[in-house]
Amino acid sequence: MFAVAMERGAEAATAASAPATKSDRGARQCQSQSQARTVSQCQRQSALVSVRHGGEMKQQQDEEAGGPLLNALHAKIRPAAAAAGSFLAASPLPRHNTFTSNASSMQALRVRHRSGSRKPRKRVVFKNGDCNVLQTNISKRRLRYLQDIFTTLVDVQWRWTLLVFALSFVLSWLGFAVIWWLIAFSHGDLEPNHLPDSQEESNWTPCVVNIFNFASCFLFSVETQHTIGYGSRSTTEECPEAIFIMCLQSITGVMIQAFMVGIVFAKMSRPKKRTQTLLFSRSAVICQRDGQLCLMFRVGDMRKSHIIGAGIRAQLIRSRQTKEGELLAMYQHELVVGADSDQSDIFFIWPTNIVHKIDASSPLYHMSAADMIRERFEIVVILEGCIESTGQTTQARSSYLPSEILWGHRFQPLVSFSKDRGGYEVDYSLFNNTYEVETPLCSARDLEHFNRIQDEIRHSAEISVRDMANSLVPFGGGLRRVTSEPGGQVGQQGALQHAGVPLLALDQTPESPD
Repeated sequence: MFAVAMERGAEAATAASAPATKSDRGARQCQSQSQARTVSQCQRQSALVSVRHGGEMKQQQDEEAGGPLLNALHAKIRPAAAAAGSFLAASPLPRHNTFTSNASSMQALRVRHRSGSRKPRKRVVFKNGDCNVLQTNISKRRLRYLQDIFTTLVDVQWRWTLLVFALSFVLSWLGFAVIWWLIAFSHGDLEPNHLPDSQEESNWTPCVVNIFNFASCFLFSVETQHTIGYGSRSTTEECPEAIFIMCLQSITGVMIQAFMVGIVFAKMSRPKKRTQTLLFSRSAVICQRDGQLCLMFRVGDMRKSHIIGAGIRAQLIRSRQTKEGELLAMYQHELVVGADSDQSDIFFIWPTNIVHKIDASSPLYHMSAADMIRERFEIVVILEGCIESTGQTTQARSSYLPSEILWGHRFQPLVSFSKDRGGYEVDYSLFNNTYEVETPLCSARDLEHFNRIQDEIRHSAEISVRDMANSLVPFGGGLRRVTSEPGGQVGQQGALQHAGVPLLALDQTPESPD
């Protein structure tokens, strides 16, 4: 019937713009015929086969339908398909540009790239978040660090902090013990007839009671600084300098204790330790989301206390040359990242996939799967937020090299609802797990060009169907113009509206001989 033939023609026009499974067979045949062919030739042939197969399929359905409308429609669509094929054949597509992801080809590219060079990996930020930056030739470095002694003691390792903590008290005790010994020596309290055993006989009043030697001075220094007060040693009104030193040592002891306790507390409560429970996925992935190539990585928090106001950032670090010829060795390009949108703020209550859409503003826009393996760059990711329990701001960092980005993979879901426990359960054993998905190996730019060609072919097919339907006039033998009337009734005049396009329908009721 004529209506069925028109529907077949519309399906044939749609099939002409969509890559069919025959394109995949064409790529595999090309690889089996010659192992010496490059991947780019196979991919280009795959794209051409998909377009040509659409034309052959449409032509075969036209022959089966046998209608003059479909033949004319085929004549209008054929130039558009030929133009698309010529564009794919003549356009300077990059190497390894294909429209179907192949795990074996990606593995071969990685093996060939790794076997060619065994250079050590150079990265700015390690996986644990530490920065790989070594500072040298700094003038007056020690003096500058001593001027900021508090930050220096907080940043150094624990063994040095504890050593300074112990030395600060011991040296202060010894220093004031020497002062007390000098006071006793200058006053004559250490003479044999002025010692505590002979003071009653000689009627001698010392500066400090019960001082025999330097050991007695050291014990009195410890008791004075920490206000222990055993009651056996004490100062007298005989020596004003002893009273002044006692007050000075008490103030000094309080300051040293407060300073060292503050350092230990600041070192123990540093938000840097909070980053040990913030996780980044071991690898990043590239796959399609809503028809667009996206770079994704995963972040998670192991604690129940959440990160308030969590924000995520990402920067691509690579060398860049300016128009003037200046070489920027470590140029930082900001990447637009977000969870489910382009907003960098995330509701961080469970592991979240962070997405960067590879569009025209992205530095990855011109990179294909093979180009990314050969490129040298590093993607540094930064997670910032406020700790709910302490109110301090923390920052967690990690990075991804090109060898740590899996093309054609997607993260495995790890959040599910548990009926037994009555809540959402997070399985962290699946945090780094990925699985392969069909993903174009071409760059995002070439994929966008290919999709544009498909849209043009589909648009040309729709216009051709509309033009042919409008140009057809009624004729005898059961064909007449109909229209949809309210209530679902079909009238005798007008055109049938289908998806907003006026079409003609075939009347199934035969006309009477009269």
